[in-house]
Amino acid sequence: MATETSLETIWHVPDDLWSLIAPLLGPEKEPGTPGRPPVPFRRIFDGIIYVLRTGCQWRAIPRHEFAPKSTVWGRFQQWAEAGVFQQAWALVLNYYDLELGIDWKWQAMDGVITKAPLGGEATGPSPVDRAKSGTKRSVLSDGRGAPLSVVVAGANAPDKTLALETLDSLPVDRPERVVNRLHHLSLDAGYDYADVIAGVQERDYILHLRPPASTPLEIPPGKRHPARRWVVERTHSWHNRFRRLLVRWEKKLDHYYAMIDLASVLIIWRIICSAST
Repeated sequence: MATETSLETIWHVPDDLWSLIAPLLGPEKEPGTPGRPPVPFRRIFDGIIYVLRTGCQWRAIPRHEFAPKSTVWGRFQQWAEAGVFQQAWALVLNYYDLELGIDWKWQAMDGVITKAPLGGEATGPSPVDRAKSGTKRSVLSDGRGAPLSVVVAGANAPDKTLALETLDSLPVDRPERVVNRLHHLSLDAGYDYADVIAGVQERDYILHLRPPASTPLEIPPGKRHPARRWVVERTHSWHNRFRRLLVRWEKKLDHYYAMIDLASVLIIWRIICSAST
């Protein structure tokens, strides 16, 4: 198992993680092949992580440490359009399920708005930033904060319009709910709408819905497991530590999703490593 236990330390893909995702990237160019000298995929992948972590422009990638910016950008574009990063997310989620078990019991969902200065697909006027261009990520997390699903829309999209799509966009199969394996879902007052409540219940969740702020919060005596909405707030914080997500620079939606998928892979890997130390 890799030794990285802090999200801030993962600037290069760990060995164990690389062994999982390398087969998804396809065959590498053999040394001695006519044409330009081949650049190892691992250096290219590390260059993409560098952009994700720093939020820098592609042309600012340190060439001596990774690869020419055109090589890193070209491979990122190719892998994003092929769905490689989403496949990696699903693969690592399944590995996480085998190692620790996805905590389906206490899930939480919420949306977060970030800036998108260049605009592009799935952006819109931000209601919290003077109508400047922004984007919203609707995130579903498990009980430990591992991101299970992310849906992107314009910043002006209400949380309730993304709720059911987020629940239905899992990259892995959600197990059926049985008597001894209940699935709780914690939501805030932004989801307090009849269609959302009905959709959540149709999906066999036990709903924990925070009433409006003006309503006093009452916890029944003896309730052992209060709602855990704070877990998904922490997941938002983890995502936003990657500066390419804190401010969105990708105009194309599939490129932005690729960055989210890669950040989710690293977050889940950190959770796995933290539990093993």
